[in-house]
Amino acid sequence: MEKSRAEGADAFGMQFCRMKKEYRTRDIYERLFAAAGDLPVYVTNYRQGENAGKSDDILARELVELAECGATLCDVMGDYFDRTEGEMTYDERAIEKQMALIDEIHAAGGEVVMSSHVLKFIPAEQVLKIALEHQRRGADICKIVTGASNMEEQIENLRIVTLLKKELDIPFLFLSGGESKILRRIGGELGCCMYLCVHEYDELATPTQPLLRCVKAIRDNINI
Repeated sequence: MEKSRAEGADAFGMQFCRMKKEYRTRDIYERLFAAAGDLPVYVTNYRQGENAGKSDDILARELVELAECGATLCDVMGDYFDRTEGEMTYDERAIEKQMALIDEIHAAGGEVVMSSHVLKFIPAEQVLKIALEHQRRGADICKIVTGASNMEEQIENLRIVTLLKKELDIPFLFLSGGESKILRRIGGELGCCMYLCVHEYDELATPTQPLLRCVKAIRDNINI
């Protein structure tokens, strides 16, 4: 966190699914969030890593606890309570539970980003359908991660950013796996509400996310 702060980070992202069980305590959460100072903290609590085998109900309760301890933005997966390919459920019972969870996080003082990791290229109409559902369920921010296998699909994903900007009433983060370098480096200039970066490439870093110092250099110089 201190290394990223020194390089000009505007916020911190913490992946609690990677944190070992012995460190998952309220005291440590509060210390971490306090260390962020006045910068916001985006938290995820996905199903993989140290969370493997936990039910979605447990993951949801942990998200509420993170909000209570000071997390700014909590990531609610679009298929919470009904695990589905592409992380987007349309099961009414699951949706009701998601909306109740979003209300709980809001009551605890946090905001919600709803995420769907589709991880493959899909047409604009399907992206917009997912985004509008995130909005309808009460998310403060929509996050969708698709894919691109060639330059044509990458350019189409850039166009989809402008579509989301036009059609959504909430901020969004639209990302792509695969051939994704352009979108992840200029998406914020087109309409995405944030960039996801890493300070360095170590064994825990997401390799598709660009380095903080590189993206900051692009962002700070693109409009000169």
